[in-house]
Amino acid sequence: MSEVEKLREKIALECQAMHHLMYDFAAVAKHEIIAHHYEAIASYQGQLESLVGNAEASTIIAETYINAIEPRGM
Repeated sequence: MSEVEKLREKIALECQAMHHLMYDFAAVAKHEIIAHHYEAIASYQGQLESLVGNAEASTIIAETYINAIEPRGM
């Protein structure tokens, strides 16, 4: 598995966790917890930028976020 694919998986997990915190069991999650996930994603984006450049890293982040949170089957 390439480094980019590993980062995609980590980003997807962060996105899913953040989405669950915002919309699932608790109506409101602590801001600090959600901010932690955003910071992790930002760190992964920095790593991606060094591998594929800024534009491609932004595209990967956006695609991964959408794929991680959209309901299956859509």
